[in-house]
Amino acid sequence: MKAHLLVVDPQNDFCIADDGKGNKGSLVVRDAENDMNRVAEMLSKHGNKFDDIHVTLDSHQGIGIERPKWWKRVGDGSQPSPFTVLGIHSDGKRIVKCNPDAKGMNPTEEEYTTYLPSLLKRTFTYLKALSDNGRYAHVVWPIHCVVGTWGWSIVPKLSAALLDWEFNSFGRVNYVTKGNNPFTEHFSGIKAEVPDPSDPTTQINTRLIQVLEEADIVAIAGEALSHCVANTVRDIANAFSDSKYIKKLILLTDASSNVGSFEFLGDAFMKEMLAKGMQVDTTKKFLA
Repeated sequence: MKAHLLVVDPQNDFCIADDGKGNKGSLVVRDAENDMNRVAEMLSKHGNKFDDIHVTLDSHQGIGIERPKWWKRVGDGSQPSPFTVLGIHSDGKRIVKCNPDAKGMNPTEEEYTTYLPSLLKRTFTYLKALSDNGRYAHVVWPIHCVVGTWGWSIVPKLSAALLDWEFNSFGRVNYVTKGNNPFTEHFSGIKAEVPDPSDPTTQINTRLIQVLEEADIVAIAGEALSHCVANTVRDIANAFSDSKYIKKLILLTDASSNVGSFEFLGDAFMKEMLAKGMQVDTTKKFLA
């Protein structure tokens, strides 16, 4: 049986609140560090049973459409606070702050524009496409996972376990970077939220899909369940050449957590994918 492991964004900024050495994660998901330590422990015990491992890495620079610097409030020019949700007003002419809930978006009259006027047209088009997709509103996140920083690195215990797996199996972890295009969010390890026709890195990772189709089972872990894990799994399922392959996807429920206040998104994802055939297990029981 060919078993693969897919770990989504197991990075310090998502997982470690304070490492005791002056480093603090900027977008920490509650219990994420424990999630990744459980994956590391599973690898230490049963790594020889995995034929291949894939790890996605959220990889940003300082400027991007999901960063506060991209935006300024109309009137006083101030940047939006992290976790501000932005969308197109019902009049179709303005970008405004929204108050999201499980039932939808409630626009306010607090209006925003882009820091550079030249970015406004393309940004407006992006927000419209994102709304049409119907999966996520646009969130302004804290600066996180900047390439080359401590926050971008994989949590230490899992990083060590991955290196051990490479040495012990004479294999190579397939590291998949995502998120460097400044004009689109890229939650999924398969494709960006709104693919850029001029940027192949934002389009469907057909090679990864092909490799996953060749596996017999694919264990999935990572952060966060509500966002990057959810979109990665959905996009894998949608890109499979046959829906029967969905049943080989096994979410490790003790190795993935939701972003706070977005639990309803994780719940909706679980309900959707379980109905399509995705299975669940835990790190302690999987392959034991």
